[in-house]
Amino acid sequence: MAYNFLSNKSLRNWHRDIGYFFVGLIIAFAVSGIAQNHRKLWKPDKYLYEYKKLSSAFSGAAHSIQKQQLQAFGDAQQLGKLLRSDSRNDSTVVAVFANADITIHLENGMVEMNLWKPKPVLAQMAFLHKFTGNWWIWYSDIFALGLIFITVSGMFLMRGKYSFKKRGWWLALMGIIFPIAILVLFYQ
Repeated sequence: MAYNFLSNKSLRNWHRDIGYFFVGLIIAFAVSGIAQNHRKLWKPDKYLYEYKKLSSAFSGAAHSIQKQQLQAFGDAQQLGKLLRSDSRNDSTVVAVFANADITIHLENGMVEMNLWKPKPVLAQMAFLHKFTGNWWIWYSDIFALGLIFITVSGMFLMRGKYSFKKRGWWLALMGIIFPIAILVLFYQ
């Protein structure tokens, strides 16, 4: 008997095995996707582990503070690389480092520091979700194709009254209409 890739048994086997292979990444992307949706509330990449107030030699107008000065302060405090800085008004500077956020009050030289650590497991999942290394992009593309295959093959695995032809098509249609409605209503 000839091998038929589209036979129900073959399709079921491929569907199962590809699902098993990608189960870890499916869970990681799903959990980190939820965390990214709520990133302002949950801060999936980091959590506050220490708050400090200390005095500094910073003074003057906010525009006079140079990035080199901020990085030197960050190096002394072991805050990591300076990612960005901004003046909130002429007497306050906010700087974001790899491991901390600081607010400098120039009128008195006080510095408020929020020191961050990565959230265990969730930070690593979020990293996978956002990582853009060349080989990872290719693997993610293969993963996306695997998800397409799992989705499409899943539509044809059931037979009888619960099949795609009898019942599944309208559920799939509803699932397609909802994101289209959101695009129509909110996409500009």
